[in-house]
Amino acid sequence: MKNIGAELRTSLQRALSKTSAEKVEVEILAKIASDQTKSEALLRSLRDNIQAASDEIELEDIRIEMLGKKGEISLLMKTLGGMSDDERKHVGPFLNKLRNGTTDAIAAKKAVLEDAALNARLASETVDVTLPARADEAGSIHPISQVTEELIAIFADMGFTVAEGPDIETDFYNFSALNIPADHPARQMQDTFYFHEGDDGERPVLRTHTSPVQIRTMMAGPPPYRIICPGRTYRCDSDQTHTPMFHQVEGLVIDKNIHMGHLKGTLENFARAFFEVENPVMRFRPSYFPFTEPSAEVDIGCSRDGDELILGEGDGWMEILGCGMVHPNVLRNCGIDPDEWQGFAFGIGIDRAAGLKYGMPDLRAYFDADMRWLKHYGFAPLDMPSRHGGLSR
Repeated sequence: MKNIGAELRTSLQRALSKTSAEKVEVEILAKIASDQTKSEALLRSLRDNIQAASDEIELEDIRIEMLGKKGEISLLMKTLGGMSDDERKHVGPFLNKLRNGTTDAIAAKKAVLEDAALNARLASETVDVTLPARADEAGSIHPISQVTEELIAIFADMGFTVAEGPDIETDFYNFSALNIPADHPARQMQDTFYFHEGDDGERPVLRTHTSPVQIRTMMAGPPPYRIICPGRTYRCDSDQTHTPMFHQVEGLVIDKNIHMGHLKGTLENFARAFFEVENPVMRFRPSYFPFTEPSAEVDIGCSRDGDELILGEGDGWMEILGCGMVHPNVLRNCGIDPDEWQGFAFGIGIDRAAGLKYGMPDLRAYFDADMRWLKHYGFAPLDMPSRHGGLSR
């Protein structure tokens, strides 16, 4: 190490030698340790040498030379075990100060070098945003955005309009109005993201579904309604097929004389258009949702050809959505007479639907911002999906 200071170099070399002069070396260290002027001068010499490092490689060489496993200060620290209590009393604090001062100086210099490297990189990687985009750098539509537009196009063709609502909801809109009682599992902390309690004593939540948009629509004006509610939803869940934030589209139809046949026909039309299968094989399985009665899970037939999943036909089954007739309690909570009006609702996970249709097995990749993944699965930005022009050209 350069310019370390003659006295420190001599004391280190002597203290680390295995000659009979060990007592003399300890005395030298003790003398330096007891002389504040000399110890401060040695520490300044070390700091000056560290500050002179021109890059991180040189700085790392200094760190290894002084603080590495066989570094001069590290080896010197090991000599404390062979000293007397009186010698250790004088030399120990000095060596600790030397080690800590060197560590702090290296960390400070490293931060300066990293900032300088970042600034140099930012200066060299500036982009003229006024230049036209290169053909091979054209942007693409994310699969979630693409599938959302596909779903809107499908249901718009059936007379549905799009309704939206806030991501942060009240307990009433997210739970109570939807016939979800206080002791329901969906209200537990492990399933729902809660905010701190407000001045009114209520704890807002990140909506766990887009169903609150249905409630807001029904409370905003009298029926009939024919809406879909696409948007982000949030639940405490994260694995290959679940993410803490995901996307959902729900549909609601309220009118007079609505029955399960209308629900089945709507969903068959959706499956035919979305999966682009002329006669999709579907089945309705009885299920439970607190806001619908009766409730059902909808499966679509599927088969495999090697690694390819074929939807709409085959002996296997794949769940694609949940649905049911709107529960009378939900209608009453919105001020609608269930003896006069009735309807159905359904919910589709956009992320999962996109994965099924376009062969994306891991939902977490949707949020990784990996340009290679986006280029592979992305869609042309000007090729908007439509029923007459094709959804996924």
